[in-house]
Amino acid sequence: MNDLSFLKDFVIIFGAAISINFLFHRLHIAPIVGYLIAGVLLGPSMLGVTQDISLIEVLAQVGVILLLFLIGIEFSLAELIRINRAVFVGGFLQVFLTTGAVLLISLSAGISFEKGIFIGILVAMSSTAIVFKVLSDRGEMDSPQGRLSSGILIFQDLSVVAVVLLLPMLGGKTGVSAFDMAVNIIWALSIVVLIIIVSWFVVPKMLYQIVSTHSRELFLISIVLICFGTAWLTSLVGLSLALGAFLAGLVISESEYGQQAFSEILPLKDIFSILFFVSIGMLLDVGSMIRNPLIVLLAVVLILVIKFTAGALVTMVLGYPLRIGVLVGVALSQIGEFSFVLSKEGMNFGLFSGSDYQVFLASSIITMIFTPFMIQGSGRFSEFFERLPISSKIKTGRFHEDFFEPKELTNHVIVVGFGLNGRNVTKVLSASGIPFVILEINPETVRIEKKRGIPISYGDASKEVLLTHLGIKTARAVVIAISDASATRRIVELSRILNPNVYIIARTPYTSEVKPLFSLGANDVIPEEFETSIEIISRVLHNFFIPANEIEKHINEVRKDGYEIFRNVAQKYDVFPELKQHLPDVEIETIRIEAISPLAGKSLADIGFRRKYGVTVLAIQRGARTITNPSGDTQLLAQDIVILIGTRECIAGVKAVVLSAVS
Repeated sequence: MNDLSFLKDFVIIFGAAISINFLFHRLHIAPIVGYLIAGVLLGPSMLGVTQDISLIEVLAQVGVILLLFLIGIEFSLAELIRINRAVFVGGFLQVFLTTGAVLLISLSAGISFEKGIFIGILVAMSSTAIVFKVLSDRGEMDSPQGRLSSGILIFQDLSVVAVVLLLPMLGGKTGVSAFDMAVNIIWALSIVVLIIIVSWFVVPKMLYQIVSTHSRELFLISIVLICFGTAWLTSLVGLSLALGAFLAGLVISESEYGQQAFSEILPLKDIFSILFFVSIGMLLDVGSMIRNPLIVLLAVVLILVIKFTAGALVTMVLGYPLRIGVLVGVALSQIGEFSFVLSKEGMNFGLFSGSDYQVFLASSIITMIFTPFMIQGSGRFSEFFERLPISSKIKTGRFHEDFFEPKELTNHVIVVGFGLNGRNVTKVLSASGIPFVILEINPETVRIEKKRGIPISYGDASKEVLLTHLGIKTARAVVIAISDASATRRIVELSRILNPNVYIIARTPYTSEVKPLFSLGANDVIPEEFETSIEIISRVLHNFFIPANEIEKHINEVRKDGYEIFRNVAQKYDVFPELKQHLPDVEIETIRIEAISPLAGKSLADIGFRRKYGVTVLAIQRGARTITNPSGDTQLLAQDIVILIGTRECIAGVKAVVLSAVS
C-alpha cells in the first residue's frame, strides 16, 4: 500500500494546479507563479503534504525536457543559425558581465575569489523553462526581445559543461588542468555538432519510413525516443538535459513532421511542466527565509539589478535600441533552474554551506515568482527609461545611422516588422506595383535584406523622427506586423498623430488588444487567431482599389497552395490613390473583367449597372487609358478594370456575378 503513496501526492498537486490555474486565469496572472507558490505551500517546510519529493523532481525533469523539446520545434534550426550573433556574442557578454559584477561585490564583502566566481556563475544563469514559457504564452518568441533572450539562454545552457568542469578547480581539488577542461569542452561541443549533423540527414528519412506505416503509436514512440535519446546523449558529455531536448526539437522542426510531433507531445508537456514548477517551490525552506529576511531581500534586489543591467547592456552593445534592451534585461533577471543543480554540486566541493544554499534558493525562487509580473510590466518600464534624459543614439540603437536612409515616397506603405507577416505583405505589395518601405529593429535582418535590394531601414517605429523620415505624412498606409503589444500601441498612436488620414492596420496576438488599438486610431486590427497574413494582404490591396475578384483569386490560391502564391504573383496593377477612402454610406470598388465574364463584350446600357444592381460606373481603366464618365454605349472588354460606386450590398451583387463566372 505504501508503494502507491505517491498517487496521493499527485492528486494533491494536480488538484492544487486546477484551483490555481482557474483562479489565476480569472486574475490574468501567469499560472507559473501559482505553481511555484503551491510548491512552497505543499513542501516540507510548510504543510508537508508530499512524501516523495525525489520522485516529483525526477518527473519535473521530464517536464523540462518536453517543454524545451516543443520550444525547439517552434524555434527551428534556421532561426538559431540566423541569431548566432545573439547566441555567442550576446550570451558570452551576459555571462561575463554578470559573473564579473557579482565577483566584485563578493570580494568587497570579504568572500574568497573562488567562491565569488562560483556565486557569479550561479547568478548569471537564467531560467530557460520560465522565460521560454512566458514569452511563448505572450506570443513574443519571434519578437526582437524573444530572439535575443532565447539566444542568450541557449549560450547559458551551452556553457554549463564548462561550469561543471570548472567546479573541481574552484573547490581546490588537484589533478584538473585548464588543458583537460578545454579538451572536454571541445569534445562536448563536438558531440552536439555531430548530433545535429547526423539528425539532420538521418531523422527525416527515418521519420518518412515511420510515417509511411500510418501508425500513430509508432510515430509517437519514435518522437519520444528522439527527444529523450538526444537529451540523454548530451547529458553524457556534461551538457544539460534541457539543451539536448531543445536540440532534438530543432532537428524535428526541419522536417515536414514537426507540427504533427508538436501536437502529439503537447498534452504530455503541460502535465509534466506543472510538476517542474511545483517541485522548484518545494525545495524552499521557509524557516530559513524567515530567519534571514534582510539577507534574502538584499540578495533578491542585487540579483534583479545586476542581471537586468547586464542583459540591457548586452542588447544595446549588439546594436538594439534602449527599449529592447530593457525588455531583454527584465526577461533574463531571474535565477535559472540549473543553478539549483550547480549549487548542490558546489556544496560537495565546499563552495557553499547549508545556510548559503537556503538563502540562495529563497532569493532565486522569489525572482522566479516575480518574472511573469516583470515581463508583463516591462513595456511600461521601458517607456520610463525612454523618458529619461539619455542620448538619442542610445535610445534608437547603435546601427541607426548606418542603416537609415531617407525615402522620398508618396502614397506608399510603411511596413513595420519583417517577420513572416511582414515578408508576405511586402511580396504582394511588390508584385502589385505598390511602393513600400520596411522598418525593422533587428540589425542582422537589415544587413541581409539590404544586400538583397529590399527597401528596408533599421530603427524603432515608435520614434517620431524615424516615422517622419520614412514619409509617414505622405504615406497611404501603415502595416504593423510585429509581436510586441506595447510597441504596437505606441506606433498606432504616433502614426495617427503624425498623419490623421493614414490607413493603419495592426496585428496583435491578443484579442484584448483590439479595442485599445482601435481607440488609439487603428483602422483595422487583426487578432492572430485570424488568418493574419491573408487578412492583411486583402485589406491593403483593397485600400489601393485592386480589383476585388483579383484579391479573391489571390486569397483562394494562398489557402490552396499554402502561401506558394507569394512566389508566383506577377500581375501588376494600377492604383487609384486620388479616390476618396471614406464616403458616407457608400463604397468604391474595382472589378477586372475577365474574358470568360458574362459582362465581357456587353455595353453598359445592356448590363444595366444602375438599373439592375444599383451601382454607378465612375470610370473604366483600359490599359494606360482611363475612360471617365463612360456613356451607355461604352462596351466592356476583357481585362478592363471597372470602377464602381454604391452601397456594400449592391456592389456585392455585381461581384457575385463576376466571381461566379471566374470560379
